[in-house]
Amino acid sequence: MRFLSIACCLLITFFQNGIAQQKFSAGPDWLKQAAFYQLYPQSFKDSDGDGVGDLNGILQKLDYLQSLGITAIWMNPIFESPFFDAGYDVADYYKIAPRYGDESNLRKLIEEAHKRNIKLVLDLVAGHTSDQHPWFKASAKKKKNDFTDRYIWTKSKSLHPEKFVAGNFERNGNYLKNFFDCQPALNFGYVNPNPKNTWEQSITSPGAVAMRQELKNIIAYWMDMGVDGFRVDMASSLIKNDTGFSATMQLWAEMRNWFQQKYPQGVLIAEWSNPALSINAGFMIDFMMHFNVPGFPSMFFNKGGVFTRDTCFFSTDATGSAAEFIKNYTAQLQSTAGKGYVSVATANHDISRLNCGSRNTDEQLKVALAFLLTIKGIPFIYYGDEIGMRYVPNLAGKEGSILTNFGNVNRAGTRTPMQWDASINAGFSTANADKLYLPIDPNETFPNVAAEQSNPASLFNFTKNLLALRKTTAGLGNEADIEFLNPADTSYPLVYLRSSGKEKYLVVINPSGKQESIVLNNFSSTAFTPLLVDKVICKKEGNGIKIIADKTTYGIFKLN
Repeated sequence: MRFLSIACCLLITFFQNGIAQQKFSAGPDWLKQAAFYQLYPQSFKDSDGDGVGDLNGILQKLDYLQSLGITAIWMNPIFESPFFDAGYDVADYYKIAPRYGDESNLRKLIEEAHKRNIKLVLDLVAGHTSDQHPWFKASAKKKKNDFTDRYIWTKSKSLHPEKFVAGNFERNGNYLKNFFDCQPALNFGYVNPNPKNTWEQSITSPGAVAMRQELKNIIAYWMDMGVDGFRVDMASSLIKNDTGFSATMQLWAEMRNWFQQKYPQGVLIAEWSNPALSINAGFMIDFMMHFNVPGFPSMFFNKGGVFTRDTCFFSTDATGSAAEFIKNYTAQLQSTAGKGYVSVATANHDISRLNCGSRNTDEQLKVALAFLLTIKGIPFIYYGDEIGMRYVPNLAGKEGSILTNFGNVNRAGTRTPMQWDASINAGFSTANADKLYLPIDPNETFPNVAAEQSNPASLFNFTKNLLALRKTTAGLGNEADIEFLNPADTSYPLVYLRSSGKEKYLVVINPSGKQESIVLNNFSSTAFTPLLVDKVICKKEGNGIKIIADKTTYGIFKLN
């Protein structure tokens, strides 16, 4: 029996290594022209007057998203939850939280979204559950059962390693958390388990193997209902002691191999923030954001917001630099070429919006959006960024929005109700105010959809025009090449080429509060057709060109 067990483990290891070396495609063809919209379900649209957004509310606004140019929606978790962490503490993977509706509401949303050629992607919390999940409650029982090894437990309550949580359990042990204390880590095993640490089971242990299968079961349940894929929360956190993430990459490669055979039009998106690892493991999209690969914070984080910096590139102070971003973004593109997509989102539920601190005018926001919607990769727009909703500071913490382990930063200010109209809460009643991230100043004027749609010069219509241009112009599309042209000693304006075949486009981005210029030597093109241009001039100078960009401006030119 011992020989058979060893042989089985070797076979599994060989199989996994083979999958990890497999070359996956970049994903289904629809990703080539995809434009995603991330919405926070409870804050997006309330359809029944209880003060909390819901699935029917999202359905009511599908025409709005279609008019903007959105082709896919990613929703934050909608599963049953005690909502200590806004739904990232799942209590039942197979049930929709009543606050959002039920399966019939989701089926109708899927149907109506698909009628409008909009894909629908759910959020999968793969590495942990809520401590209220029936699996965890069963795992905490004294008597051994099918869920005993679904989580990671010490053999005694007297053992209390780092990140292990004690509690009043029948079981004589403490459990490993994945993030908050109420989020026990699911057991996907350890790399090279230490025999002295009895809680460290191998990746081929029965509990870990059962969890891999359960992950497939969850994905299949919702995919079979008609959803189009998943964004996977904390995708790198599943296997423990995996210093180089090789075993974690093998796990996701196994998932991708199974997923693409069963759901060839489905998409898998990672929250890993390291595309070089995640996409080579089989994910189709990953982000450059606020952790792991450096670059995003130096572009967008300022003195306001969730995570702060003294200076950033997108500031009128013109003291920032795009060099760190360009270096790492280019490296990520090179390591994932032909295998998947790197995305730089406008924001998300964990970080500040574009409208944050001193970056708070339409002119500044248009420059930032001109950049984000003309670089290579798949665009992700965080709900409300298309109308200039701002990060609201000093809100009360709601449903886990305060991160005590990151210096008590508060994410509530980026989760406020979508501003459909001019009212302070945009039609969201205060009946369930404890569940809403409400603005605090009723005298403040907020941007709203109703006003933005009717104004041709609005941020909404600017975003809409950019998405349309990107969709209809191969050289500005998701897969077109990008080349940054700035000399090492020049930060402003930022200049880059986008190209596909013979199509070439020059993009100029100047967030600076003053006029900036740059000379590009040995630049052969001298004829520039303006597509979307605001006070930027390109003219021949010597054997190259000189670009003069007025303060806080952008320019997109077709090269002839």
